[in-house]
Amino acid sequence: MAHIAWLGKKSPFCGNVTYGNTTTKELKARGHKISFIHFDNPSSSNPSKPLFLANDPDVSLPYLIKSQVYTIPSPRAEKELRLSLERLKPDIVHASLTLSPLDFRLPELCNEIKVPLVGTFHPAFDTKNRTLTASTQQLTYQLYAPSLAKFDKIIVFSEPQKNVLEKLGVPKEKQIIIPNGVNENIWKPICEKNKKYAQVKNKLGNERIFLYMGRIANEKNIEALLRSWRQTKNKDCKLVIVGDGPMKPTLENSFSNLNKEKVIWWGAELDLETRIAIMQIAEVFFLPSLVEGLSLSLLEAMSTATACVATDAGADGEVLDNGAGIVISTDNVTSQLKTIIPILVEHPTFTKNLGEKARERVIERYTISQNINSLEKVYKNLKDTFKN
Repeated sequence: MAHIAWLGKKSPFCGNVTYGNTTTKELKARGHKISFIHFDNPSSSNPSKPLFLANDPDVSLPYLIKSQVYTIPSPRAEKELRLSLERLKPDIVHASLTLSPLDFRLPELCNEIKVPLVGTFHPAFDTKNRTLTASTQQLTYQLYAPSLAKFDKIIVFSEPQKNVLEKLGVPKEKQIIIPNGVNENIWKPICEKNKKYAQVKNKLGNERIFLYMGRIANEKNIEALLRSWRQTKNKDCKLVIVGDGPMKPTLENSFSNLNKEKVIWWGAELDLETRIAIMQIAEVFFLPSLVEGLSLSLLEAMSTATACVATDAGADGEVLDNGAGIVISTDNVTSQLKTIIPILVEHPTFTKNLGEKARERVIERYTISQNINSLEKVYKNLKDTFKN
């Protein structure tokens, strides 16, 4: 078993947080020792502020700014990270990269203390650069590539992402494709109406539910979904938006004419059982993103046998190929959804079949156990290499 120093995020809630929490929980269950190092200690003028918070058994680094997308560490964070690693003496450092300036210092730091370094690179992308958002994300890849080339291993989610990084100078032998995974025994179709399911169903009402769940930001392109939903004629259907983010106030105001009979703004939902119940109730999950990595929300929806519609940004098109869902282009998302939504509304049997195929795809390729099996092989190979 390995002692892994996991450098990642515990808040605010986002895909990176879910990835870190889920992965470390599974690694612990298999007997690995995990030391979780994260930014959860707001910087102050007191340089003696402890690395360990009273309510946190892991290492809490100081920060200046922290958001769903990026983190700005305190000037003393690097020193405190080094001290914590020297004290912990882990076998491996695994950085779930948080889009932080500290990310760029990790290869040198780990080299100095002679600990192998693994990174998981999450940023969204679209290989075809069809939008301004995709072009902006490409700059993130260009900025990170020289540093990623110095890691011992970089985990990516798909062949297209690997190709993007290879073109930017990250050696292909340093990259390993390990897709995100979900626990199919937790994210599963409803088998009985448990208490949480009944509570959520009562709140949503008897209408058929169509769903977006995730961060509400420009790159998620939720505006396109709302514009197309506005054309939906069926009064028995509701679109539920679960999540929070910088675009939420603007979109709520812009689409205030879509009242609660057509759209429910659920807000952020931190309770896992409630999120699962919402997914189980929903007939269709939409992901109209302009850029993506490999969406955990998409995999969760697929695992609950919810029919999925997503753009081909990032790896999402690959996940839904061969009939596991409906894949649309990041070009003209609104017009494509205006065509697709009526079909989904009018043919519930079709959506059910899509959901069943989605569930089969997850079990075939995207379970958390498959993810951890691959990760353990990376750890073992690195430990053996560094011993020699």
